[in-house]
Amino acid sequence: MMNVLILGSGGREHALCQKISESPLLSQLYAIPGNPGINEVALCYDIDPKNHHALKRFVLSKKIDLIIPGSEIYLVDGITDLFADTNVRVFGPTKQAAQLESSKVFAKNIMTKYHIPTADYNTFTDYDKACDYLEQLSSPYVIKYNGLAGGKGVTVTADLSEAKEILKSLLVDHQYGDESVIIETFLTGDEFSFMCFVHHDIIIPMPICQDHKPLLDNGIGPNTGGMGMVCPVDSITDQTIQKAFTEIMQPIVTAMVKEGHPFTGFLYGGLIQTESGPKVIEFNARFGDPEAEVLCLKLKSDLLSIIVNLFDGLKPNAEWHSGYHLGVVLASKGYPKKYSKNQAIHGLNQLKTPYFHMGTKNKGNTLVTAGGRVLCVVGHKQTFKETQQFTYSEIKKISCDTLMYRSDIGQKSQRGYSNE
Repeated sequence: MMNVLILGSGGREHALCQKISESPLLSQLYAIPGNPGINEVALCYDIDPKNHHALKRFVLSKKIDLIIPGSEIYLVDGITDLFADTNVRVFGPTKQAAQLESSKVFAKNIMTKYHIPTADYNTFTDYDKACDYLEQLSSPYVIKYNGLAGGKGVTVTADLSEAKEILKSLLVDHQYGDESVIIETFLTGDEFSFMCFVHHDIIIPMPICQDHKPLLDNGIGPNTGGMGMVCPVDSITDQTIQKAFTEIMQPIVTAMVKEGHPFTGFLYGGLIQTESGPKVIEFNARFGDPEAEVLCLKLKSDLLSIIVNLFDGLKPNAEWHSGYHLGVVLASKGYPKKYSKNQAIHGLNQLKTPYFHMGTKNKGNTLVTAGGRVLCVVGHKQTFKETQQFTYSEIKKISCDTLMYRSDIGQKSQRGYSNE
């Protein structure tokens, strides 16, 4: 029996907690800091994860056996390295290995060295040189901030003047920090998310998903952290998935071992199917969100058992439910810019399908909004049409004056947003 700690407070962490809570291997589940949904299945504590001394003292006092960090913030802050001198297992990469996400230059260099297909690129720290390079390219223009930007560090635009304004915000105004920017060749095709369980040279693929990043229907509006997710993805063939595994996901895991930074945790491949085959848009060093909400429900096997087997050097068998899973994110109006909080949410007790708290809090006896992305409702049926109709019919039971959502999640015509 095991004591497990989940770090985080969003929908991804709620999904992980819900799945882990069902494991026969679990003794006690803890969460820091958690949220109202997580609080129903775990003991939540309000400890600052950046206070490593307090966190380590808590983990050792509670005899925690396994830590699962949700956000990349914990990984980049060195949470795995913090417990390297203990018997506590952390299902996440070291700070060095997390550079697959925290440094796009690091990731690009690895891909180039090991011939892993990705878009051509150049790196810039100088605003004028970056603008000169843009003028040599044809539109659309793809600009990526090298460091972490909360899922908002990528811009794709056909407008040269807008592209230069983005460069100014990143390289002159330092919107996200002092990191460099990458300007990539625009890739056209169908995007998909390829998640894998990884421990050093062992890699277990999950079913692919498709995220919908733009805020509004028909793929328009600003980029977000993700407005919805569908699994499986009809437009991506089994042949393409196999090719993506053998030419991208397996090679990057092998490369990290060879480079002396073996990866452990949830490896996220943001991929795109081009005319010349699948290519990498980006790697993330943790479970995606809202991918986690969908895949934790699609996973039939015991998640905790999979993780334990990986740490023990075994290659576990992961079984998955059939049919379609559709996750729709309900966001605060105004997101991803300014939005109001503390708006009452009603009707959740009427839902007949799972939902996850992404940005909520309790105010007295009332559940209220507390973030940009607030809830993720996930429906499951055997056909896509049934799943979509069911999911949206459930969402209509939710009442909140300031929530909005896309009405076209999963529709084939809206799949694929090229480098976003």
